[in-house]
Amino acid sequence: MTALSLIGLNLLVVGLVVLGLWLLSLRLKDVSFVDAFWPVGFGVVAWTTFLAVDVEHSRATLLLGFTSLWSLRLGVYLLSRWLSEPHEDKRYQAMRRNRPHFKWQSIYVVFGLQGALIVMVGVPVIFGIANAQAPLGWLDAMGVLFFTAGFMCESLADSQLAAFKRDKDNEGVVMDKGLWAWSRHPNYFGNTLIWWGLFLIAASDTANLWTVVGPILMTWLILKISGVSLLERGLHKSRPGYDAYVARTSAFIPLPPRK
Repeated sequence: MTALSLIGLNLLVVGLVVLGLWLLSLRLKDVSFVDAFWPVGFGVVAWTTFLAVDVEHSRATLLLGFTSLWSLRLGVYLLSRWLSEPHEDKRYQAMRRNRPHFKWQSIYVVFGLQGALIVMVGVPVIFGIANAQAPLGWLDAMGVLFFTAGFMCESLADSQLAAFKRDKDNEGVVMDKGLWAWSRHPNYFGNTLIWWGLFLIAASDTANLWTVVGPILMTWLILKISGVSLLERGLHKSRPGYDAYVARTSAFIPLPPRK
């Protein structure tokens, strides 16, 4: 398949999925579950590509396996978090207040946008699977190391945060234990490592070097749009003691706490 055909196929499949999710959101009057679809969408992209091109190469299988593993773990975690919340996420509540026709606009400002970003960020997975030809080499090994470190970091950070939130005594308290003592956003740092790892594996086939746009876009989204910067603005207002936590803790890359 040509590059345009692969992109078009994935846009079509992801588009059909997000259309179904949008219809579900109309019934539930809640779009928050779309956050759980974010990682799952990359699993959809990986499997769509793998089944469409039918490449028998260990690199294709490696990318499919890693993407599926991350997609399943984070998807289940985010879905369980959504199920535990009685109300729609505050971000989407604010969008409803500011957009009188949000029910209909959400098809493109929430679901459609997320679907398009999944395909754009997922290009290392798409073309890493489709163009898998070169023998496994040192870039694959580096990619595996990056992915493994990122997966462990993200998983442990999520587990520590979930355990912290389950204790009602911690309501309104800043989480500064475990990995969170070394980074204010260790889960996002792990996520970034994961996507640079997937790119390194894909880049072992040099025709895929251009797919570096995927991890660059993911890193930019995490740091500047929907991740670190968005959370920081809210936490400064809602968490007493957060300024002191900022003063002693690295924003992103895990580092020993400052005195």
